[in-house]
Amino acid sequence: MTRPFIARGRPAFRVALTLSASLAASSASAQVVSEPVEPTEIRVVGKQDPAGLLPDQKVPRAQSAISADFIVKQAPTLNAFQLVTLLPGANVASSDPYGLSTSSSLTLRGLGQDEIGVLMEGAPQNDIGYYYAYPSQFADPENLKRISLAQGSVDIDSPTLGGAGGLLSLALDDPKARPGALVDLSLGSYAARRGFFRVDSGTIGNTGLKAFLSYSNTRADNWRGAGFDTRQHIDAKLLNEWGAGNRASLALSYNDANSSSYPSPTLAEWNAQGRDFNYDKRYMAGNTNYWRLYRAPFRNLYASAPVHLVLTDRLALDTTTYLQFGYGNSPYGTQLTTEGNFLGTEELAQPIALPGAVDGVATVLGNYTGDQMRTGNVSKLTFKTGVHTLTAGLWFDYGTDRVTQSYTSIDADGQSFDRWGYRSKAIRTADGRLLAYENQRTVTVTKGFFVADSIALTPRLTIDAGFKGVNVLRNGHNYLPGPQDKVRNDSFAALPRAAIHYRIDDRQQLFANITTNFRTPNEFTLYNSYYGGEVVVQGTNALKNEYSVSQEIGYRFIGEQLSASVTGFHYKFRNRQLATVLDQGGAQVNATLNAGGQTSYGVDAEIDYRPVAGVSLYLSGEYLHARIDDDLPVGADFLPTRGKDAVSSPTVQFGAGGIYDDGRFFGSVASKYIGRQYASFMNDERIKGYATLDLSVGMHLADWLDGKRTDLRVNAINVTDPHVLAGVQSVSTNARDTLGRNGTVIAGAPPAYYIGSGAAVMATISRAF
Repeated sequence: MTRPFIARGRPAFRVALTLSASLAASSASAQVVSEPVEPTEIRVVGKQDPAGLLPDQKVPRAQSAISADFIVKQAPTLNAFQLVTLLPGANVASSDPYGLSTSSSLTLRGLGQDEIGVLMEGAPQNDIGYYYAYPSQFADPENLKRISLAQGSVDIDSPTLGGAGGLLSLALDDPKARPGALVDLSLGSYAARRGFFRVDSGTIGNTGLKAFLSYSNTRADNWRGAGFDTRQHIDAKLLNEWGAGNRASLALSYNDANSSSYPSPTLAEWNAQGRDFNYDKRYMAGNTNYWRLYRAPFRNLYASAPVHLVLTDRLALDTTTYLQFGYGNSPYGTQLTTEGNFLGTEELAQPIALPGAVDGVATVLGNYTGDQMRTGNVSKLTFKTGVHTLTAGLWFDYGTDRVTQSYTSIDADGQSFDRWGYRSKAIRTADGRLLAYENQRTVTVTKGFFVADSIALTPRLTIDAGFKGVNVLRNGHNYLPGPQDKVRNDSFAALPRAAIHYRIDDRQQLFANITTNFRTPNEFTLYNSYYGGEVVVQGTNALKNEYSVSQEIGYRFIGEQLSASVTGFHYKFRNRQLATVLDQGGAQVNATLNAGGQTSYGVDAEIDYRPVAGVSLYLSGEYLHARIDDDLPVGADFLPTRGKDAVSSPTVQFGAGGIYDDGRFFGSVASKYIGRQYASFMNDERIKGYATLDLSVGMHLADWLDGKRTDLRVNAINVTDPHVLAGVQSVSTNARDTLGRNGTVIAGAPPAYYIGSGAAVMATISRAF
C-alpha cells in the first residue's frame, strides 16, 4: 500500500504520530472555587448597558467576557473563536471570514487550542482523544448570552483535560417567559446565505417549564479557490426554576456540516503563489489535489443537563450530566496500487481490486474517520458555615474513540462513492479485510475529585485553597496486523491551588493566585505507525504528563464610566507537549512534541470607557515573554533551542473596539494587531505581524413599523483585506539545516501556515414575533 498523501491544511482530526523530546510553556492560573450559580444579568449596550465591552468580574483570576449585545452586532456566522478575538491574549488565526471552515486556531498566552478547555452549559466540547474543539460546531450566536474567557485557568470543578491554556465558556440564552419567535435572514459575499429561526414556548401552563428551539441553515462559497461550505444547526433548551434558587435545564446542540479545508502553504509556497495556493478546480485522471477530495463532513450532538438544588440555607448541590456524539471524515486525495501493499506489517500476497485503476494505479479518497462517544457527570456539594464556604465534588467521564484511515473509490469525475468514509463501503483486501493505514479503538476513563475552602476573613478579604486529583486511564486496541495489539496508559495528577481576593472598596479589587495544571499525552501517542510493513514510529506509554505551575497577580477597577483590569502572569512547564503536523513519507500527520521546559511571563490589560449612554470604547493588550528552557533532542543529538522564543507566541498583541447604540442607530468596530510569531523551535522562520478590522452598522426599525423588534445591519469583515499569513498551522523543530550540539547536521523541515481570510460583507435583517 502506497503511503497516503494528506495535503496541508486539511482539518486536523485523527492522525497521530508521536515524537519524544521536551519543551515547557506557560500555563495559567485557575480559580479555586467556581462562581456561585445565580441568574446572569444580561446588560444591553445602548441606553441600558453600563458595562460596555468589559462586564464586571469578581473572580480571583484573569477573566474576560463578551455579552449578547456585542455578539448580536457581529456577523451571524462568526464562531466563538472569532468573537473573542478582541480579548487579551486571544490569538485567532482564521482562514475563513465566515468561520465555517475548520482551518482555524486559537492560542492563549502562546498555548494552543489543544491546551484550552471549552465548555458549553458546563459540558466539555473538547475531543476526548486529542483535546481539540471546533468552534464551527458550537451553538449559533443568536442563542448565546455570554462567552467568558479565562486566559490561563479552569475552575476546579471544570470537567476538562489539558486546560493549562485557559477556559472558554459558552452560556446559552434562557428560554423566554412569553411565547415568541425570531427570524434572521442574511446574504453576503461569496454567495453566502443564511436563515435562522427560533421559537420560544413561554411558560407552559402551571408547570414552570419553558423552552426554545432554533434551526439555522448556512451556505457560502469558498472565498479563495473552488468549493463551498454548508452547515445545518439545531439548538434547544428546556428550563425549570422553582423555589428559592432551584434550577434545572437540558441543553442540546446538533451540528451537521460539510466543510472545506483551505490548504496551508510553506513560506516558500506562499512567497511563490500567495492566495493562489489552492486545491484544483477541475478533476483530471490521477489528480489527488482536486477540491472535492478535501471536503469534510461532520455530525455532532452535544447535550448538557445542569441542575442546581438549594438543599438548605447552607447546603447546595450542583450536578451536570453530559453526553457527546460525533462522527466525521477528514478526507484527502491519494493513490493506491493493486500490488505491493501492506496491512500493518503484513505483506498482502494477493492484489486488491481498485475500480478505475490504470497500469495498476488508482486515485482514491483517503478517509480519516472518527466515531466518538463521550458521557460524564460532575457533581459538587457546597456548604457554608461561619466564614467558610466548603466545596467537595466528584467527576467521572467515559469516552470511546474509533479511528480509521481507510480508502474509498472515486468515479471518472473525481466524485467519491462515499464521502463519509464508512467502513462498510471502503476498499477491502482480497480476503475481505478492511484496507487501512490506521485502525484502532480507544476507551478513556477519567475519575476526579476536588475539595476547596473559600474563607471570608473579613467582608473585603477572601482566601481560597483547593486540591484536585485526576486519574486518566486509556485502554486501546490496534486492529492492524503487527507486534502491537492492546495498549494501556494509566496516570494520576495532583493539582493543588490557592487564591486571594481583596476588595479595596466598592470599585477596586486586588487578586492573586497560584495554580497547577496537567495534560496527559493524547491517545495517538500509544499506537504504532506502520509504513511499508515496518514500524516507523513506536507507540509508547512512557511519555510523562505535561505539568505546569502558574501564578497571577491582578488589579480591577469597576466604575460607572470606566472599567479596567491588569494582570501579571508567570508560568513554568515540565514536559511541555506541543501539537503539530509533520510530513511523514508524504503524509501530513498530527504529532506530539514533548520537548522539556518552558518559562513564560507577561501582562494582560483591558480598559472600557463609556463616556455617554450608548457608547463603549474598549482597548486590550498583552506582552508575552515565552522562552524554551532546554535543548531539543533529535536522534542522538540536540538542537540548540535553549533560550529561543516559543513558537506561536507573539510578544505583543493589541485590540481596540467600540459599540454604539442610541436606540435607533447602532454599530461596532473591532480591530486586532498580532505581533510576529516564530514557527520553529530554532527561530529560523517566522511570520510578520498583521492587523484586522471589522465594522458593523445597523438600524432599529421597530418604531417605524409595528413596535416589534426589527433590526437591519451590515457587517464588513476584515475590511482592510491584508494579504498575510495569519498563524502557524504546523510548527517544525528547525526550518533550515542546523548543526546540533554534538556536531550532527540536523535536516530542516518547513513549517506550514494559515492564510489569513479575505474581506467579506454580510447584510442581516432580524425580526421578532
